[in-house]
This record gives sequence, C-alpha cells and structure tokens, in this order.
Amino acid sequence: MSGRLTVHDPRGYAPKVEAKRLAQSVDTLDGRSLYLVDGRFNGTGPFMEEVQAWLGHHMPSVNTRLIRWREPFDDDPEASEEIRANGAAAILGVGI
Repeated sequence: MSGRLTVHDPRGYAPKVEAKRLAQSVDTLDGRSLYLVDGRFNGTGPFMEEVQAWLGHHMPSVNTRLIRWREPFDDDPEASEEIRANGAAAILGVGI
C-alpha cells in the first residue's frame, strides 16, 4: 500500500499564556462572602459541596456561595461580575 496519509494531532495548539498577578489576599474571611465556583470539570461540583459543608462546620462565620460556571473553558462574565461585586474571595474548582 503506497500513498500519502494525513494525520491530525488531536492535542491541538496551546493558547498563548499571559502572566497575571495573583489577587491580593484578605486578612480574614469572618463575616465575609466566599464564592465556591464549580468549574464544570469532572468531580468539582461534589468537591465544592464538600468544601462548603466543611466551611459551614469549621468556619460558620464565613458566608459561602456555591455557583456553577456556564462553560468549563470560557469565562462566565455574569458570574465573574457577581464575584467581583459581592465576594471577598473565590475558590475556583478546575478539576481533580
């Protein structure tokens, strides 16, 4: 069998990554809102529910809000704006 064969690389091409500074840390979460974001990757929803339960038991003064990202690989502008407007901090669940 002689002929030319075309093969496509299923890994695709990595996007250009730009460095960004980390968000400034807060001194305390007592009495503040912490967003737990389910990034819609395998297992993150139940994991974030466990984090919320743990925080409710061990740090009851922290107001936790569990939200679900719209798409796993894209920004969710509405959720991002809600976190900026109402949250002191956020934990993003991006897979386990």
